[in-house]
Amino acid sequence: MRPIVELSGVSKGFGRGFSRSEVLRDINLSVQEGDFVSIIGYSGTGKSTLINLIAGLQKPDTGSAMMDGAPITGPGPERGIVFQNYSLLPWLTVTENVRLAVDQIFPSLSEKERAEHASKYIDMVKLTPASAKLPRELSGGMRQRVSVARTLAANPRILLLDEPLSALDALTRATLQDEIAEIWQANRTTVIWITNDPDEALLVADRVIPLLPGREGATLGSEIPVAIERPRDRRELLRSPDFKDLKLQLVDTLLGAKKDSTPLVTKKLAAPDILPEDLGKKRSFSLFDRPAPRRRSQLQREELKIEVS
Repeated sequence: MRPIVELSGVSKGFGRGFSRSEVLRDINLSVQEGDFVSIIGYSGTGKSTLINLIAGLQKPDTGSAMMDGAPITGPGPERGIVFQNYSLLPWLTVTENVRLAVDQIFPSLSEKERAEHASKYIDMVKLTPASAKLPRELSGGMRQRVSVARTLAANPRILLLDEPLSALDALTRATLQDEIAEIWQANRTTVIWITNDPDEALLVADRVIPLLPGREGATLGSEIPVAIERPRDRRELLRSPDFKDLKLQLVDTLLGAKKDSTPLVTKKLAAPDILPEDLGKKRSFSLFDRPAPRRRSQLQREELKIEVS
């Protein structure tokens, strides 16, 4: 079966000349229709760059990024992306923000059909009671729900999540993790979830792929299959020996790559060119009478004659 998304030998860097920084190198990724894949890595390793390449917001320097066997040349409605910062229009209500996507993607539908379509996804993320509110009247978790509803309402074939819950508190984050996993199980939309949280990666995904830092750019490591039945109970899962083993494997992989990528710097240290002050001498507190510090470079060799009787 041909993968829905395939990256082959992809590398990406920024800048020119001596200021150029290689971010990603030799990225190879294959995602099948209906997959739930989580890509985890340290901050600054290029996770957002990777998701932007799949979204078509950036182009690789080398290698190929393909969808359905055709090159990805730019963004498209078949690839919906949820960013970290909600990206809502502050002067529009919840319904109007979701309708913005629906009206653009489905102009041939009647007004009633578009309203019902938007309402379906607002209800899916449990925001129907807040549908007439503006973003400033919503909590952070509710705003991210609007962002998810707007993206899902466009009926994308691939849902790209770029650390969507990183700005939320732990309890809200856990709730949304479970809700997005439930939505995926009901719709089976292909999901690529970017995160820096090992627990989150293992809780939501069926395949976890570490993005490993390197001195010449980050690259993908070996994937870790998560063969845990759904629906997943968070409380039972966190006590499961299998889950703990997977987490240990994932954390060890990330820590090992971080250690290997740390550059080794050798520095030659020199002692300061100042000799210790003679504390036996009486000190003067006057700036004019205080002697200058003695330096090693100012010492002169002296010869002493000693008569031995």
